[in-house]
Amino acid sequence: MPDDPTRPDIEVVDLRKRFGPLEVLNGVSLTVQPSEVVCVIGPSGSGKSTLLRCVNRLEEPTSGSIRIEGDDILDPECDIDRVRRKIGMVFQAFNLFPHLTVLGNCTIAQRKVLGRPRTLAERTAREMLERVGLADKVDEHPVRLSGGQQQRVAIARALCLHPDMMLFDEVTSALDPELVGEVLASMRQLADEGMTMLVVTHEMGFARRVADRVVFMDEGLIVEEGPPEQVLDAPREARTRRFLQQVGERDEA
Repeated sequence: MPDDPTRPDIEVVDLRKRFGPLEVLNGVSLTVQPSEVVCVIGPSGSGKSTLLRCVNRLEEPTSGSIRIEGDDILDPECDIDRVRRKIGMVFQAFNLFPHLTVLGNCTIAQRKVLGRPRTLAERTAREMLERVGLADKVDEHPVRLSGGQQQRVAIARALCLHPDMMLFDEVTSALDPELVGEVLASMRQLADEGMTMLVVTHEMGFARRVADRVVFMDEGLIVEEGPPEQVLDAPREARTRRFLQQVGERDEA
């Protein structure tokens, strides 16, 4: 865990990302404090997922600064693999290995990346699967699970590496509506346990109930940010108001 509780877990300064002539991030600055839950909302194409992928350096920023627990991850001398072990990431796609069981999916990174022995990896996997309510599915293959169950396996797999923080990239977007709740419940539990979380989401009800801060992005910029009750109930910016009207924010997720 981080040794300085006053230092941001995530600190992004003037981040820019260009794909050819298209500037997807246009000077984004954002901090996430230890144990804080920050939800990023906004229309498709606003740069939300690119921001998240830059934080883990799955995308290389064009310019700017990103620090994870004080480590400048854009420094050529930075050991990015070491830093990534602090960061769990869950995507919209489940990215589970179909030929492995649930237990196998949750142990492979522990053994390959961390070098844990099988017994410790399996014990950790069982503990994390229990946390997301899937202790009885350890021997199943992904094809036999619902989409919501597969996404909860993906969350458990990330937790097996004991990250200091979690990034969630629209993890409910590919799910049938009736399966969304079980995934959000697992995320709420993590928030209640004090996990630092940066969440890109279209689930406004989740953002209202769980976020410490909501960030609204549009056209590669942070337009507005603040507590959920301010951004979602009394937004200052006209662009935020238009977005919330379009998505019907008050229909709780």
